[in-house]
Amino acid sequence: MFTALILAAAASTTPVDVPKARKDYASCLSSVTTEAIDKKQPREEFLNTLKSKCGDKETAFRGALIASNKADGMNDADSKQDAEDQVAEYVDKMTRDFDSAK
Repeated sequence: MFTALILAAAASTTPVDVPKARKDYASCLSSVTTEAIDKKQPREEFLNTLKSKCGDKETAFRGALIASNKADGMNDADSKQDAEDQVAEYVDKMTRDFDSAK
């Protein structure tokens, strides 16, 4: 019984896995970008596809970043802004890669 309580407590305080969330999001973006380039998708269609196919991974990445930032003592507003900035950097990079391939 005591062991079960310790395991339950450890599970509830497991650090957020930012590296995994980042890797999953970046992998999805890269895959969608490569596919869009190969298909010669129009830019707007590409951007919409990024959102639709990688939205769940973006949400997980944002959540992981915000939770990690807060755990490190960052306030809510700054945590959210940092997550927004990091997501924007990824999307901007994929958009530049897409644009340069045309």
